[in-house]
Amino acid sequence: MPEWLVLTLAMLAACALVVVITLLRHRAASEDEDPSETPDVIEYMTMWIGVVYAIVLGLAIAGVWEARSAAQDHVRAEAQALHEIAERVRVYPPEVRDRIREDVNTYVGHVITTEWKAMTDEGRVTERGTQLLNRVRATVTDYEPRSDFEAQAYQPLIDQVAEADRARHARADATDPTMPGVVWFGLVTGAVITVGMILALQIRRTPRELVLAVLFSALIAFLLFLIWDFDSPYSRGVTASYEPFLDLFPDARG
Repeated sequence: MPEWLVLTLAMLAACALVVVITLLRHRAASEDEDPSETPDVIEYMTMWIGVVYAIVLGLAIAGVWEARSAAQDHVRAEAQALHEIAERVRVYPPEVRDRIREDVNTYVGHVITTEWKAMTDEGRVTERGTQLLNRVRATVTDYEPRSDFEAQAYQPLIDQVAEADRARHARADATDPTMPGVVWFGLVTGAVITVGMILALQIRRTPRELVLAVLFSALIAFLLFLIWDFDSPYSRGVTASYEPFLDLFPDARG
């Protein structure tokens, strides 16, 4: 059974259960029962709807912020691994060292000038970037150390290539939106219900209450926009940046 159908049936079942219990309670109530002795149910429900929705909003903001921070960490880890490769090859012969550094610089230049735009506009990394990183891997792994000193540097270099590849794959995975569609459905529906309950059942037309209602609605709209903005770490306003690459490879921009 599809998940959306399960969700729909669960919501309908919950609504039907409330209606049935309310009707049974109404029929079973005695004629002399005084409803005024019970708390204002509408006010109580409105308060709890606001509390529950605030918790959901807080969790959503925390989730997308964590995803955005993780995306930036992937970029930083990739840049650091490539920087370590470029520095540690200093023990290799000049022709090998220069070739590896040239391959690394070519890859970094492609990332910040071409691949980052593809991530922003299309939500994907480029095939060319994959080829350039594979060339770095091949250049590093194909070299046969000629001394014990070079041999000691060989395995750490292989590890740094693997770390750069891992970070690149993590960066590619982070281009997808963080929040599933069903969560967005809940956030938007909750906003409508929360604001609707206040406007329909609580608010009067005094200037003070109207101002508070407008500010409350604007705050919810702002928080939803914030979630949407953080939801795609590489392609919207407050995004992860390629600054770690420029910090470690200042000449990569060309």
